[in-house]
Amino acid sequence: MTFFQLLMLGASAFFAYKIYEHVQTLKDPQELDESASGEPQRTAEAFSTFDSSSLIDKADEAMSEGDLQKALAIYSEANIKAPNNADTIFKMGYNLALQERNDEALDYYKEALALDKENPYIHQALASLYRKDKEYASARMHLNASIALDENDKITYYNYGNLLVDMKSFDEAKSMYMKAIEIDAGFTEAKEELAKLQ
Repeated sequence: MTFFQLLMLGASAFFAYKIYEHVQTLKDPQELDESASGEPQRTAEAFSTFDSSSLIDKADEAMSEGDLQKALAIYSEANIKAPNNADTIFKMGYNLALQERNDEALDYYKEALALDKENPYIHQALASLYRKDKEYASARMHLNASIALDENDKITYYNYGNLLVDMKSFDEAKSMYMKAIEIDAGFTEAKEELAKLQ
């Protein structure tokens, strides 16, 4: 090798070593964010300024105003911030049921029920969807479960009466409406349905 080639080889080795040293001092972007701000990098769920309970309140408000799409989006955000909350998931299912997206609603109701098996309202909601789909045996099973959890809920008996009318079991339907009226003597809807069967 000539002197010039040896000089070039030495210079190349020196620059390669300097580049290696520089690369060793670099930090990952995540580490850079943490060191620059002095706090850990924020996760996706941290970008919302609201906690999950505030989000639920906002979603409930959107529901009462009839803005189902907005409400669903906010419930979804709340579910990301606080996952596995049966009430939030139930509300998402209810929202979807109001939009006639019954298959999706059913999935959310089932998920909510898996998290809170002792909630009669989830059973009622499932029964309502099954009744719409004419899956009467499933609807009946959930209404029975709802009664087992709360035997003094007039709405369950009223809904059970409606189911039995659909099933053409009119005598059983009468007894359900009568039970609802026994719980609440001023239950007008139950009285009207009972009168239709007299």
